[in-house]
Amino acid sequence: MAALTDRQKARERLSHAFQSILDKMVPADEGVPLAGGRTFVEWEDLADEVDRTLVPMFLEERAALDAAAQADCGGRCPYCHSDRVYLIKAARQVEVQTPHGAVVLTKQSCRCRQCDRSFSPSRAGLGTAVRG
Repeated sequence: MAALTDRQKARERLSHAFQSILDKMVPADEGVPLAGGRTFVEWEDLADEVDRTLVPMFLEERAALDAAAQADCGGRCPYCHSDRVYLIKAARQVEVQTPHGAVVLTKQSCRCRQCDRSFSPSRAGLGTAVRG
């Protein structure tokens, strides 16, 4: 199993996103007003925007960095523990709703020849077995 990205690419993507939102919320130019109004509740709205922007991106990058993000074979069946498994679909993008917003993960599907159940071999690709 292998990661879908490397740490440097993940850090660059996250750093770029954070820098963009920081420039929007707290511009470096003193002549540009701060974003978000004057009340604490308006500042909380800005914090929510940061959360909705950065946390899903972090979760996507972290999932892609997982060593189990991409299987080259099915491994072992989580139901019967047989090694008679095979990948049945190419990896696909799956959108998952989290408390922080939508997160897009890469998911593979496998089927076990022994018990005929299907599952995802990747912990990063949702990590849940699906009865097939």
